[in-house]
Amino acid sequence: MRARRGVQCSAFTAACRRPPKGCVMTGQNVMGVGQCAEAVKSGHLSAVTLVKDALNRIAAGNPVVNAVTRTLEERALRDAAAVDAKLAAGEDPGPLAGVPYGVKDLFDVAGLPTTAGAARLRHASPAQSDAKAIERLGAAGAILIATLNMDEFAYGFVTDNAHWGVTRNPHDRGRFAGGSSGGSAAAVAAGFVPFALGSDTNGSIRIPASLCGIFGTKPTHGLLPMEGVYPFVHTLDDIGIFARSASDLALVDAVVRGTGSAISSLGRPALLGGWFQDNLALEMTDALKALSRALGRLPTVELPDVDRARSAAFLITAYEGGRLHLAALAEDALSYDPATRDRLLAGAALPDDLYEAALSYRAVFGAAMAAVFSEHDVLIAPATYGPAPLIDAPFIPIDGTLQPARANLGLYTQPISFLGLPVVTVPLAVEGMPLGVQLIARKGEDRALLEFARQLEDRGLVTARCTLPEIAL
Repeated sequence: MRARRGVQCSAFTAACRRPPKGCVMTGQNVMGVGQCAEAVKSGHLSAVTLVKDALNRIAAGNPVVNAVTRTLEERALRDAAAVDAKLAAGEDPGPLAGVPYGVKDLFDVAGLPTTAGAARLRHASPAQSDAKAIERLGAAGAILIATLNMDEFAYGFVTDNAHWGVTRNPHDRGRFAGGSSGGSAAAVAAGFVPFALGSDTNGSIRIPASLCGIFGTKPTHGLLPMEGVYPFVHTLDDIGIFARSASDLALVDAVVRGTGSAISSLGRPALLGGWFQDNLALEMTDALKALSRALGRLPTVELPDVDRARSAAFLITAYEGGRLHLAALAEDALSYDPATRDRLLAGAALPDDLYEAALSYRAVFGAAMAAVFSEHDVLIAPATYGPAPLIDAPFIPIDGTLQPARANLGLYTQPISFLGLPVVTVPLAVEGMPLGVQLIARKGEDRALLEFARQLEDRGLVTARCTLPEIAL
């Protein structure tokens, strides 16, 4: 089979004759999560074929994008063969039958050291078992094929790793993919895998999803399993999912969540103003106005003291991260990336009463947010200030001065993380570099929020951007 542009396609890209719903194609056709599983269950493709194709795609494209730290070929082919054997025996291999995926390099993978992006842990004792999320995905038939690049110990917003290098944005290799889950986002945007897992403390899924033009979830705090995930800030840490459609997010989310809860609908959307509309690039300002018009001219609401909420999130992050690493820093500080080490040391020096004050402000800011949610069901805010920053000029403008992107891309995500609210980041249907917005709901309304994202996708207001390596197989 051949792609529409005459490039010879592999099974992974050509098995479905139409592109996935909502995906703007800039290369070959690519199958989504549901399409891969359907192709395997129907016998159109084998799981082994899908896995081999994904591994080949990584081998060809990763030297440029640098999203993958390790491929798990032996394990992946063994697991894929098991899925095919179940099908041959008339058994149901699960809702994600044969779908290849990758995980941020802070999930435990049995037999491998969990590096958390740190060179100092590359020879650590191997994990004895898979993380709980990986176990659930495996039971559903999904095939883990790779671990993915990240900022060291998840402390950064750009995925510039001192040991594994910079992950580059598949849409412009001179730009960052975002972080700290940049490898996961880039792997999905580059077509290496249909979905990937990441983690989000202050925006580490939402920011790379926005910059790479794909969908991403940050759940209600504590609702997805954290067992077997290297910690950073226990008050804020969550795992989440990257995919190329809202429907694919919902499929994977249901498996990782482990529940079959009903999906309701949300209405009454509004834009967050004030802090969330300051310091935006013109492209983002125009995109938000266009989205508002398409949704019937949304009302704009403001939250008080957002700057205090962001500062509190910063303090909690620094304090908990610093205390977590204090013993290791005392033992061998030079084994850390200097950019990470200095921030952790500063956090470890913060006094307890400042940390307690930051925690206590959650009740104040939470009450303000609850008042807004009494009148609106979905709040819409930018995920980042604008398009991905250039790697050679790693700064963003804040209040008229250039600030380091690595520490400041979370300007609009940190105040939301502070309250542990569920968020789905969706890619806007815009020209040029990708732009994404956060869809924010009350705690526990994760599934309804995914449905709201799907409705926006059905209307063509949000759509993933796929840039795939052209590989002749």
